[in-house]
Amino acid sequence: MHLDRRSFIAASAVGLSAVETRWLPAAEALPEFSFVIVSDTHLGRQDSQTPERQWRQAIAEINSAPGDFVLHLGDVVDGGREAQYPRYAESRRELTKPIHEIPGNHDPVPLFEKHIRTPIDTTFDHRGIRFLLLNNSHNDSHLGFIKPEQLAWMDRQCADAARQDLRLALVCHVPIHKNLNPDRGWYVKPEDGQTAFYELVERYAARFLVCFHGHFHNGIRGWRDHGSLVEVLCPSVCYNQDRRLAAAIQEKRTTGFFVEELRPGYVLATLGKGRLTLRYKPLGADRNGEYSAEWPA
Repeated sequence: MHLDRRSFIAASAVGLSAVETRWLPAAEALPEFSFVIVSDTHLGRQDSQTPERQWRQAIAEINSAPGDFVLHLGDVVDGGREAQYPRYAESRRELTKPIHEIPGNHDPVPLFEKHIRTPIDTTFDHRGIRFLLLNNSHNDSHLGFIKPEQLAWMDRQCADAARQDLRLALVCHVPIHKNLNPDRGWYVKPEDGQTAFYELVERYAARFLVCFHGHFHNGIRGWRDHGSLVEVLCPSVCYNQDRRLAAAIQEKRTTGFFVEELRPGYVLATLGKGRLTLRYKPLGADRNGEYSAEWPA
């Protein structure tokens, strides 16, 4: 199939490899780099030491894997167990790569600020990409939010990124994309910032590449139906659940993409040269399955 610069082609695929192609101006000029994505470590879950053992195993593997830094997509501990944050901090020191965390709905903001970072909403730039780290989680609800003041902050960051010719990646715990059964139905509702966020994405359409989320424990799951933006949820290091998403997509009961792998694990990511690749890395096992998106010249 011939693709020209104005083609808008999408192929949602289910299985161990899914590839989609769309055009984003100058994305192919970005230098390629690698990083690691972890999520939902849930230290202390069910008052068990297993989640910490899983996290420490992930750290050992990540230390020997390629990657410039690590993103942690939230739910650092389980149920706001404050005693687990020092345990996390201790294990974090074993990591040989910089790590950037955001809170999840299990991470009360005062505890996150006390033990991990303040301010929570922040940015860092890397190899032509500005990463926006945003807290969008309630502790008493699985639904998410993006507050007006956060949208204004993001708008300023996007404008500054445009002046510096940077592309944009958003990192937050709760997905923004609408989802229903067989997904979990947890997302940012239109009245809670979803509509305004997509308007922001449209204003900076030539800049926004990807949104990374956790929260679902569904493995690698996502959508690509808002322009060139890739919205992807990443697997839990602690546990994932089978919601029969592959069959639902094949039967057109839902949309988007899904990689058929659900073992506890993390993602080895590469971004640049017009391409995003997310490779599923189960704990203690070989890589199994990937999702790729392209923005060709």
